[in-house]
Amino acid sequence: MITDAQVHIYAPNTPAHPWPNQPGRGSAPWTHPNGFSAEEMLGAMEAVGVDRAVIVPPVWAGEDNSPALRAAVRYPGRFAVMGRFDPYAPDAPERLERWLDTPSMIGIRMSGRWDTVPTSAREALEDPAIEWYWETCERLGIPLAILVGASMPALLPIVQRHPRLRVIIDHSGMRGANSLAEAFDTIPTMTELARHANVSIKMGSIPNASARDYPFADVHPYLARIHAAFGAQRMLWESDFTQLGSRLYADCLRMWQEGVSFIADDERDWILGRAAAEVLRWPEPRDR
Repeated sequence: MITDAQVHIYAPNTPAHPWPNQPGRGSAPWTHPNGFSAEEMLGAMEAVGVDRAVIVPPVWAGEDNSPALRAAVRYPGRFAVMGRFDPYAPDAPERLERWLDTPSMIGIRMSGRWDTVPTSAREALEDPAIEWYWETCERLGIPLAILVGASMPALLPIVQRHPRLRVIIDHSGMRGANSLAEAFDTIPTMTELARHANVSIKMGSIPNASARDYPFADVHPYLARIHAAFGAQRMLWESDFTQLGSRLYADCLRMWQEGVSFIADDERDWILGRAAAEVLRWPEPRDR
Protein backbone atom coordinates (compact mmCIF):
# COMPACT_ATOMS: atom_id res chain seq x y z
CA MET A 1 0.00 0.00 0.00
CA ILE A 2 1.38 3.41 -0.99
CA THR A 3 0.79 6.33 1.36
CA ASP A 4 1.62 9.93 0.52
CA ALA A 5 2.46 11.49 3.88
CA GLN A 6 1.70 15.09 2.89
CA VAL A 7 -0.76 16.64 0.46
CA HIS A 8 -2.80 19.83 0.59
CA ILE A 9 -6.41 20.47 -0.34
CA TYR A 10 -8.05 23.88 -0.06
CA ALA A 11 -11.02 25.91 -1.26
CA PRO A 12 -10.76 28.72 -3.83
CA ASN A 13 -10.01 32.24 -2.65
CA THR A 14 -13.45 33.87 -2.60
CA PRO A 15 -15.03 36.88 -0.85
CA ALA A 16 -17.05 34.47 1.27
CA HIS A 17 -13.95 32.45 2.25
CA PRO A 18 -10.87 34.61 1.59
CA TRP A 19 -7.39 33.31 2.06
CA PRO A 20 -5.50 35.07 4.85
CA ASN A 21 -3.33 37.91 3.60
CA GLN A 22 -1.16 38.75 6.58
CA PRO A 23 2.59 39.44 6.77
CA GLY A 24 4.46 36.31 7.68
CA ARG A 25 1.57 33.96 6.90
CA GLY A 26 3.09 32.50 3.78
CA SER A 27 1.82 32.73 0.23
CA ALA A 28 -0.61 30.80 -1.93
CA PRO A 29 0.72 27.56 -3.46
CA TRP A 30 2.88 27.59 -6.54
CA THR A 31 0.27 25.60 -8.48
CA HIS A 32 -3.53 25.29 -8.36
CA PRO A 33 -4.12 28.90 -7.26
CA ASN A 34 -7.90 28.51 -7.68
CA GLY A 35 -8.22 25.84 -5.05
CA PHE A 36 -7.59 22.09 -5.03
CA SER A 37 -10.28 19.64 -4.01
CA ALA A 38 -10.23 16.21 -2.43
CA GLU A 39 -11.65 14.83 -5.67
CA GLU A 40 -8.80 16.35 -7.67
CA MET A 41 -6.28 14.88 -5.25
CA LEU A 42 -7.93 11.46 -5.48
CA GLY A 43 -7.79 11.64 -9.27
CA ALA A 44 -4.08 12.37 -9.15
CA MET A 45 -3.50 9.54 -6.69
CA GLU A 46 -5.43 7.00 -8.75
CA ALA A 47 -3.58 7.98 -11.91
CA VAL A 48 -0.21 6.96 -10.42
CA GLY A 49 -1.25 4.23 -7.95
CA VAL A 50 -1.20 6.02 -4.60
CA ASP A 51 -3.66 4.36 -2.20
CA ARG A 52 -4.07 7.00 0.49
CA ALA A 53 -2.70 10.32 1.69
CA VAL A 54 -2.30 12.50 4.76
CA ILE A 55 -3.93 15.90 4.30
CA VAL A 56 -2.05 18.82 5.84
CA PRO A 57 -3.92 22.15 5.78
CA PRO A 58 -1.64 24.73 4.15
CA VAL A 59 0.08 27.33 6.33
CA TRP A 60 -1.48 30.27 4.52
CA ALA A 61 -5.03 28.90 4.95
CA GLY A 62 -5.09 29.59 8.69
CA GLU A 63 -6.05 27.23 11.49
CA ASP A 64 -9.25 25.81 9.98
CA ASN A 65 -8.94 22.02 9.65
CA SER A 66 -12.56 21.43 8.67
CA PRO A 67 -12.06 21.10 4.85
CA ALA A 68 -9.47 18.39 5.42
CA LEU A 69 -11.62 16.58 7.99
CA ARG A 70 -14.67 16.69 5.73
CA ALA A 71 -12.63 15.12 2.93
CA ALA A 72 -11.43 12.34 5.21
CA VAL A 73 -14.98 11.58 6.32
CA ARG A 74 -16.23 11.69 2.72
CA TYR A 75 -13.54 9.26 1.56
CA PRO A 76 -12.86 6.92 4.49
CA GLY A 77 -9.59 5.07 4.29
CA ARG A 78 -8.25 7.32 1.55
CA PHE A 79 -7.39 10.36 3.68
CA ALA A 80 -6.30 11.11 7.22
CA VAL A 81 -5.47 14.54 8.65
CA MET A 82 -2.54 16.07 10.50
CA GLY A 83 -4.22 19.32 11.48
CA ARG A 84 -2.95 22.72 12.45
CA PHE A 85 -3.06 23.59 16.16
CA ASP A 86 -2.33 26.84 17.97
CA PRO A 87 -0.68 26.09 21.34
CA TYR A 88 -1.00 29.76 22.30
CA ALA A 89 -4.80 29.84 22.02
CA PRO A 90 -6.62 30.29 25.35
CA ASP A 91 -8.43 26.95 25.03
CA ALA A 92 -5.39 25.05 23.70
CA PRO A 93 -4.84 22.71 26.69
CA GLU A 94 -8.46 21.58 26.69
CA ARG A 95 -8.57 21.12 22.90
CA LEU A 96 -5.32 19.16 22.85
CA GLU A 97 -6.68 16.61 25.34
CA ARG A 98 -9.43 15.75 22.83
CA TRP A 99 -7.37 16.12 19.65
CA LEU A 100 -7.22 12.46 18.61
CA ASP A 101 -10.91 11.96 19.45
CA THR A 102 -11.83 13.68 16.18
CA PRO A 103 -12.46 11.07 13.46
CA SER A 104 -9.59 10.88 10.92
CA MET A 105 -7.33 13.21 12.95
CA ILE A 106 -4.00 11.43 13.45
CA GLY A 107 -1.62 14.21 14.47
CA ILE A 108 -0.51 17.83 14.26
CA ARG A 109 1.48 19.67 11.63
CA MET A 110 3.56 22.54 13.05
CA SER A 111 4.93 25.27 10.85
CA GLY A 112 5.76 27.93 13.42
CA ARG A 113 2.98 30.31 12.41
CA TRP A 114 -0.18 30.63 14.45
CA ASP A 115 -3.10 33.02 14.33
CA THR A 116 -2.80 34.11 17.95
CA VAL A 117 0.95 34.56 18.17
CA PRO A 118 2.66 34.46 14.75
CA THR A 119 6.19 33.40 15.50
CA SER A 120 9.18 31.75 13.92
CA ALA A 121 9.79 28.04 14.32
CA ARG A 122 12.86 28.66 16.47
CA GLU A 123 11.02 31.02 18.81
CA ALA A 124 8.30 28.45 19.37
CA LEU A 125 10.71 25.56 19.84
CA GLU A 126 12.66 27.53 22.44
CA ASP A 127 9.65 28.99 24.25
CA PRO A 128 9.31 27.59 27.80
CA ALA A 129 5.70 28.83 27.88
CA ILE A 130 4.62 25.88 25.71
CA GLU A 131 6.55 23.14 27.48
CA TRP A 132 3.13 21.85 28.55
CA TYR A 133 2.38 21.29 24.84
CA TRP A 134 5.30 18.90 24.26
CA GLU A 135 4.50 17.10 27.51
CA THR A 136 0.85 16.63 26.54
CA CYS A 137 1.61 15.44 23.00
CA GLU A 138 4.07 12.95 24.43
CA ARG A 139 1.56 11.70 27.02
CA LEU A 140 -1.29 11.39 24.50
CA GLY A 141 0.83 9.92 21.71
CA ILE A 142 0.10 12.73 19.25
CA PRO A 143 2.56 12.67 16.33
CA LEU A 144 4.00 16.07 15.42
CA ALA A 145 5.22 16.84 11.90
CA ILE A 146 7.40 19.94 12.14
CA LEU A 147 8.51 22.29 9.38
CA VAL A 148 11.73 23.06 11.14
CA GLY A 149 14.33 23.92 8.45
CA ALA A 150 17.18 26.07 9.76
CA SER A 151 15.70 25.96 13.28
CA MET A 152 16.50 22.27 13.58
CA PRO A 153 19.09 22.66 16.38
CA ALA A 154 16.31 23.97 18.63
CA LEU A 155 14.42 20.70 18.18
CA LEU A 156 17.15 18.55 19.73
CA PRO A 157 16.58 19.59 23.39
CA ILE A 158 12.84 18.89 23.02
CA VAL A 159 13.51 15.40 21.72
CA GLN A 160 15.99 14.79 24.52
CA ARG A 161 13.50 15.92 27.18
CA HIS A 162 10.63 13.92 25.69
CA PRO A 163 11.90 10.52 24.52
CA ARG A 164 8.39 9.19 23.73
CA LEU A 165 7.27 12.25 21.77
CA ARG A 166 6.68 11.25 18.12
CA VAL A 167 8.44 13.86 15.98
CA ILE A 168 8.52 13.86 12.18
CA ILE A 169 10.87 16.28 10.39
CA ASP A 170 9.25 17.76 7.28
CA HIS A 171 10.55 18.07 3.71
CA SER A 172 13.74 15.97 4.01
CA GLY A 173 14.99 18.40 6.65
CA MET A 174 15.94 20.98 4.03
CA ARG A 175 16.09 24.69 4.73
CA GLY A 176 15.61 27.55 2.31
CA ALA A 177 18.87 28.12 0.47
CA ASN A 178 20.47 28.98 -2.86
CA SER A 179 22.26 25.66 -3.34
CA LEU A 180 21.80 22.01 -2.47
CA ALA A 181 24.82 22.09 -0.17
CA GLU A 182 23.25 24.92 1.82
CA ALA A 183 19.79 23.35 1.78
CA PHE A 184 21.17 20.16 3.29
CA ASP A 185 23.65 21.68 5.71
CA THR A 186 21.14 20.57 8.34
CA ILE A 187 22.24 16.93 7.91
CA PRO A 188 24.71 16.94 10.86
CA THR A 189 21.90 18.03 13.17
CA MET A 190 19.52 15.53 11.53
CA THR A 191 22.07 12.82 12.26
CA GLU A 192 22.05 13.78 15.94
CA LEU A 193 18.26 13.75 15.97
CA ALA A 194 18.18 10.37 14.23
CA ARG A 195 19.94 8.82 17.22
CA HIS A 196 16.63 9.19 19.02
CA ALA A 197 14.22 6.42 18.02
CA ASN A 198 11.19 8.70 18.38
CA VAL A 199 12.31 10.95 15.49
CA SER A 200 11.35 10.19 11.88
CA ILE A 201 11.55 12.20 8.66
CA LYS A 202 9.25 12.89 5.71
CA MET A 203 11.09 12.53 2.42
CA GLY A 204 9.75 15.22 0.13
CA SER A 205 10.50 18.47 -1.74
CA ILE A 206 13.22 16.60 -3.61
CA PRO A 207 12.06 17.23 -7.21
CA ASN A 208 11.89 20.98 -6.56
CA ALA A 209 15.30 21.02 -4.90
CA SER A 210 16.91 19.31 -7.87
CA ALA A 211 18.41 21.13 -10.84
CA ARG A 212 18.02 17.98 -12.95
CA ASP A 213 15.19 15.99 -14.45
CA TYR A 214 14.03 12.62 -13.14
CA PRO A 215 15.50 10.82 -11.20
CA PHE A 216 16.86 14.06 -9.67
CA ALA A 217 20.28 12.51 -9.22
CA ASP A 218 21.99 15.59 -7.82
CA VAL A 219 19.95 15.17 -4.60
CA HIS A 220 20.74 11.47 -4.16
CA PRO A 221 24.03 11.89 -2.22
CA TYR A 222 22.15 13.84 0.44
CA LEU A 223 19.34 11.29 0.50
CA ALA A 224 21.91 8.55 1.06
CA ARG A 225 23.18 10.34 4.17
CA ILE A 226 19.65 10.72 5.52
CA HIS A 227 18.96 7.06 4.79
CA ALA A 228 22.14 6.06 6.63
CA ALA A 229 21.06 8.10 9.65
CA PHE A 230 17.38 7.16 9.92
CA GLY A 231 16.95 3.90 8.04
CA ALA A 232 13.94 3.17 5.85
CA GLN A 233 11.65 2.35 8.77
CA ARG A 234 11.67 6.01 9.82
CA MET A 235 11.46 7.57 6.35
CA LEU A 236 7.97 8.57 5.13
CA TRP A 237 7.47 9.48 1.48
CA GLU A 238 5.59 12.73 0.85
CA SER A 239 4.87 14.52 -2.40
CA ASP A 240 3.57 17.90 -1.17
CA PHE A 241 1.60 17.62 -4.39
CA THR A 242 0.40 21.20 -4.92
CA GLN A 243 3.98 22.43 -4.46
CA LEU A 244 5.44 20.31 -7.26
CA GLY A 245 5.27 23.06 -9.88
CA SER A 246 6.14 21.58 -13.27
CA ARG A 247 7.41 18.31 -11.78
CA LEU A 248 5.30 15.21 -12.31
CA TYR A 249 3.60 13.39 -9.45
CA ALA A 250 4.44 10.12 -11.18
CA ASP A 251 8.16 10.97 -11.20
CA CYS A 252 8.05 12.02 -7.55
CA LEU A 253 6.76 8.54 -6.70
CA ARG A 254 8.81 6.64 -9.28
CA MET A 255 12.05 7.99 -7.85
CA TRP A 256 11.45 5.96 -4.68
CA GLN A 257 10.08 2.96 -6.55
CA GLU A 258 13.04 2.51 -8.88
CA GLY A 259 15.18 5.63 -9.22
CA VAL A 260 17.26 5.54 -6.01
CA SER A 261 19.91 2.84 -6.28
CA PHE A 262 20.88 2.55 -2.61
CA ILE A 263 17.35 1.64 -1.46
CA ALA A 264 16.64 -2.11 -1.26
CA ASP A 265 13.29 -3.47 -2.45
CA ASP A 266 12.01 -4.22 1.05
CA GLU A 267 13.04 -0.73 2.14
CA ARG A 268 10.91 0.82 -0.60
CA ASP A 269 7.86 -0.76 1.01
CA TRP A 270 8.70 0.99 4.27
CA ILE A 271 9.35 4.39 2.72
CA LEU A 272 6.25 4.28 0.53
CA GLY A 273 3.78 3.15 3.17
CA ARG A 274 4.73 0.96 6.10
CA ALA A 275 6.65 3.70 7.91
CA ALA A 276 3.66 6.05 7.70
CA ALA A 277 1.37 3.31 9.00
CA GLU A 278 3.55 2.76 12.06
CA VAL A 279 4.87 6.23 12.84
CA LEU A 280 1.51 7.95 12.37
CA ARG A 281 -0.47 5.03 13.83
CA TRP A 282 -2.62 4.85 10.71
CA PRO A 283 -2.88 1.09 10.18
CA GLU A 284 -3.11 -0.32 6.69
CA PRO A 285 -6.43 -2.16 6.12
CA ARG A 286 -6.24 -5.92 6.28
CA ASP A 287 -8.74 -6.52 3.51
CA ARG A 288 -7.13 -4.53 0.70
